Amino acid sequence: MVTGLVERLPGRPTFIENGTTIMQDAAIPVIRFPNGIEVPALGQGTWNMGEKPSEAKSEMESLRAGLDLGMTLIDTAEMYADGGAERIVGEAIRGRREEVFLVSKVYPWNASRSGTIGACEHSLSRLGTDRIDLYLLHWRGDQPLSETVEAFEELKASGKIGAWGVSNFDEDDMKELLGVPGGRNVAANQVLYNLSRRGIEYDLLPWCQERQIPVMAYSPIEQGRILHHPELIRVAKAYQATPAQVALAFLLERDDVMVIPKTSSAARAAENRDAVSLDITDED
Repeated sequence: MVTGLVERLPGRPTFIENGTTIMQDAAIPVIRFPNGIEVPALGQGTWNMGEKPSEAKSEMESLRAGLDLGMTLIDTAEMYADGGAERIVGEAIRGRREEVFLVSKVYPWNASRSGTIGACEHSLSRLGTDRIDLYLLHWRGDQPLSETVEAFEELKASGKIGAWGVSNFDEDDMKELLGVPGGRNVAANQVLYNLSRRGIEYDLLPWCQERQIPVMAYSPIEQGRILHHPELIRVAKAYQATPAQVALAFLLERDDVMVIPKTSSAARAAENRDAVSLDITDED
């Protein structure tokens, strides 16, 4: 039984329950895709998963723990461990496929019309599913965008993907994409974005926001490299949070931005989930 509200910490509503201080979890915010589908803004990345057999069990347990916590968007790619990460994801979501919004990516050198369709089939097999919810072109390559988009649209019409998007596209790339037949059906752009990589705030992010094209931020804590920054530590202490939580909360406050931190630890997955309970002041 909740017996009283205690002094509120910045962004962390806390209560006393049976004499124990607990934090009240905030709901994970959602992002609406152009096709109307809503997904959690905080998901799970898998870059570097599937590379070491000795870590497979903890990787799957971490992904399942994230699902239990509501982080049902899982991002992977055929590139990660040469398909190994997709196999880890497939095992992790076995029996829970309907809970998951599944994202994968095609190599740029596979992104011809026939190559994209073939690569998607291989990803579906490794993932153990009949559909990918969002299929991305991993980065620009030599294949014509028109062929890639044509393949994406064919895969969408056949039900093998729910939507398609791109990754690592800058503003000029996005403008070119929208000029390709069917290019305006792009559902998302996944890019590097974190507290130390904020260049997209000057051009790409507002451009996408204006057109309601969601941005998916990968490496949101710069693979751990920003967590020892003195100012980030100072802010984290003020909020009784971890530096990683503050870094994630910063991104989660951006409009139309999804965040996909990667961890192989179930405990760290819970820490990431708790980031949505932070409400950082504009000054901080």
